[in-house]
Amino acid sequence: MAKAKKNVYFCQNCGHEESKWLGQCPACREWNTFVEEKVTPAAAKTVKERRDAQVVTLSSIETDEDDRMITGIEELDQVLGGGIVKGSLVLVGGDPGIGKSTLLLQVCQRLSGAGRKLLYISGEESLKQIKLRANRMGEFTENLYLLCETSLDIIRGIIEQQKPDMVVIDSIQTMYNEEVGSAPGSVSQVRESTNIFMQLAKGLNISIFIVGHVTKEGTVAGPRVLEHMVDTVLYFEGDRHASYRILRGVKNRFGSTNEIGVFEMRKEGLTEVKNPSEFMLSGKPKYASGSVVACAMEGTRPMLMEIQALVCKTNFGMPRRTAAGLDYNRVNLLMAVLEKRLGLPLSGYDAYVNIAGGIRLNEPAADLGIVLAIVSSYKNRPIAEEVIVFGEVGLSGEVRAVSMPEQRVAEAKKLGFTTCVIPEVSVKTVGKVDGVKIIGVKSVGEAISVGL
Repeated sequence: MAKAKKNVYFCQNCGHEESKWLGQCPACREWNTFVEEKVTPAAAKTVKERRDAQVVTLSSIETDEDDRMITGIEELDQVLGGGIVKGSLVLVGGDPGIGKSTLLLQVCQRLSGAGRKLLYISGEESLKQIKLRANRMGEFTENLYLLCETSLDIIRGIIEQQKPDMVVIDSIQTMYNEEVGSAPGSVSQVRESTNIFMQLAKGLNISIFIVGHVTKEGTVAGPRVLEHMVDTVLYFEGDRHASYRILRGVKNRFGSTNEIGVFEMRKEGLTEVKNPSEFMLSGKPKYASGSVVACAMEGTRPMLMEIQALVCKTNFGMPRRTAAGLDYNRVNLLMAVLEKRLGLPLSGYDAYVNIAGGIRLNEPAADLGIVLAIVSSYKNRPIAEEVIVFGEVGLSGEVRAVSMPEQRVAEAKKLGFTTCVIPEVSVKTVGKVDGVKIIGVKSVGEAISVGL
């Protein structure tokens, strides 16, 4: 007897399921994101299949250093927590054309040279297209196998037959499961396909990388639906028309989260940026007002970045505020603090704040840098080139402590900065640093008198 099919509605933004169409998703609160799909119920498992499970003690499980595969790409290994864990399912997301396939093909190149058996499965490119892209990267060994296929039944059989060390699926939106009646790329197809790859990864102890595209419009069911199913989630950030790329780990069951890797897109592929701070500060103007260098922590890595501000008198009744790379509401909050606590008439001025290099920053430690950049542009007085600042600003105008101040000062010293303006409460933690003048400030007013 044929399996009965039923119609359900999925949210394309978060994957929430409902039995009827709704205008607003109750989970993610987005509007007009529900689509109708046909779902075939899975057959119930037999009693024999359920009895195959075994219970073991935690102490009986052995682990060793060989449980991770080192890719040889240090930036990627750091984001993954020290290498690829065997049997893990990793999701690599990002906008189309940003470099996901290029990075994974480079990983295959490194691992195949180390004697690992790899399988690259593409549902978007032909074998000749992959070969043309591989020719730009250099030589590959015979340990890399290619397959152009979208049928999950065929792919599953080949993986079980070949049993490679690592599999790359490019991309999950092209995979098709015949048991699911909806079209490839739909929420049902993406979720069921990922579930099959998860079973293969855990059952055969194979590391599987899944590529997922993310669009701003949300018309394609992407990685947001799969984040709870996979072990690790990596996201590519940055403008695909620019040379830099930032790989950010937002979920990792085998390592720390919020680590980042910085890459630069070149003709031969993605190359590592060993010193992201120096890369972000390249091209910084000298003796320009509204420009200040701040230090933020990306995971365990301190990064120096230039905060730029442009303040000019408005020609309209309501001033215009723009924030690129920063939280718009946070910038408005800090401008309100300056107007209330220091008496600056910023309500009659337009303000444009930007993080140079295109990186996005959400850490409160950038507050002091934003404040000094705005005041510097308002007074048209540049901040000294050798000064770096960091600290959180409260609504009373006080400068509060931030985490890991020692690492921030050490990074500033490495790049040649000789003066650090930091919160007063962090001075004792940092101590004395040779060649660096540590200035502690308690309020925004003190910071402005020191920096300007």
